[in-house]
Amino acid sequence: PVHGAPHGGPAVRSMGMCLLSADSCTSPRGRSARRAGRGAPTRLDAMPQPRLASFPAIRGALRFYQIASLITGAMLLLLCAEMWVKYGLGYELFAGGSGGLLWFAPVVEGPEGHESTGDGANLSLFILIAHGWFYVVYLFACFRVWSLMRWGFLRFVLLALGGVVPFLSFIMEARVAREVKAYLARREAEASVDHAPEATR
Repeated sequence: PVHGAPHGGPAVRSMGMCLLSADSCTSPRGRSARRAGRGAPTRLDAMPQPRLASFPAIRGALRFYQIASLITGAMLLLLCAEMWVKYGLGYELFAGGSGGLLWFAPVVEGPEGHESTGDGANLSLFILIAHGWFYVVYLFACFRVWSLMRWGFLRFVLLALGGVVPFLSFIMEARVAREVKAYLARREAEASVDHAPEATR
């Protein structure tokens, strides 16, 4: 029996709750959660977080992603313009040949679809191929940042769409850069605060 409290009183019930939920009453995580006024840890707290040792790699991956985003976004806009000129107006852009330095050659309907009539370097075809290769590089850059930051899979899908939806890569580049830089700065500030008492001992 507990002195000063009747059988089944608040003290006994409190001890029973601790026995039934030992982790929340005795573990450091449970104590910190109770001190913060929270119950069980949230889903965000349970997600794995990047290690401090990986922060230099994250910064390098972020710079690579930013460059790839800008190039891929610009190539996508060129591709959209090329498709509009080819299928909407019926022309393709050529360099050199009989038309001069830069000129548009008509596209005619042939037995196998649209056929070019120019005799120089087909810049329209070059834009199409270049965007395809840059998109592969862009996907690798997205995967690098995504894996190091340990984001969910839906975030990777959204990043990948930046290479096929016009202007989305520019929006995602600015948003991801701002979010990642703020996250790294916050984690480093928390780590410096945690290590400060140990340094003064």
